[in-house]
Amino acid sequence: MIPEIEKLNHTATGNFFLMAGPCAIEGEKMSMEIAEKIVTIADRLKIPYIFKGSYRKANRSRLDSFTGIGDEKALKILQKVGETFHIPTVTDIHSAAEAMMAAPFVDVLQIPAFLCRQTDLLVAAAHTGRYVNIKKGQFLSAAAMQFAVTKVQDSGNPRVILTERGTSFGYQDLIVDYRGIPEMQSMGVPVVLDITHSLQQPNQPGGVTGGKPALIETIAKAGIAVGADGIFIETHPNPAEAKSDGANMLRLDLLEPLLMKLLKIKTAI
Repeated sequence: MIPEIEKLNHTATGNFFLMAGPCAIEGEKMSMEIAEKIVTIADRLKIPYIFKGSYRKANRSRLDSFTGIGDEKALKILQKVGETFHIPTVTDIHSAAEAMMAAPFVDVLQIPAFLCRQTDLLVAAAHTGRYVNIKKGQFLSAAAMQFAVTKVQDSGNPRVILTERGTSFGYQDLIVDYRGIPEMQSMGVPVVLDITHSLQQPNQPGGVTGGKPALIETIAKAGIAVGADGIFIETHPNPAEAKSDGANMLRLDLLEPLLMKLLKIKTAI
């Protein structure tokens, strides 16, 4: 199970923690291989690690986009990853009913950015007793996330994490306002920077979201420099072949060099 929330960014080395994995669960073999690789890296660098994988992708631009391999099958893969490597896991939920369905299989329930104001969803996630990672809506200020935090906490669950993932800039771009990280930390919860979704380019004419993966390192360095408690990274052995969000994912073999640079920044500050 996930360590106590206050311990996530207070390891012996004072490291940030890492949420990372494929955008979507594409199959057991790939999920296990990605998890094993990241666990090895995280253990070597002494970075607390949470495996991320969406069991279903509900927010797609086109009807023919990949959404998943089946809810139960994907959730069981997430459970196997956690049990095999003794690590916590996180997945998205999209409705109140999904909160109860997914909770037995994972340690953290993630609220997608577009749904962060949905009261029924937040309350249902809170009532599972799992940690609740709420992504800041692209349309909200950092200060507005206090209401999402309060909804979960007032429902009897203090286990809240907030994730910054960029703010809408025009119709097809996002920007990160790094002032929001300390502002959300002032709410008494850990704050994660999602360095891959922050580089999405949504609403493309072809109906497939674009991205700027060349800037992943830039976004990540800035996030650590301003004191983010955790880093969220979607990664894949071959992003060009990923079934979802390949345009903004980090290639898996580039993860360790990036984390090593981030640790140097963390040490420096």
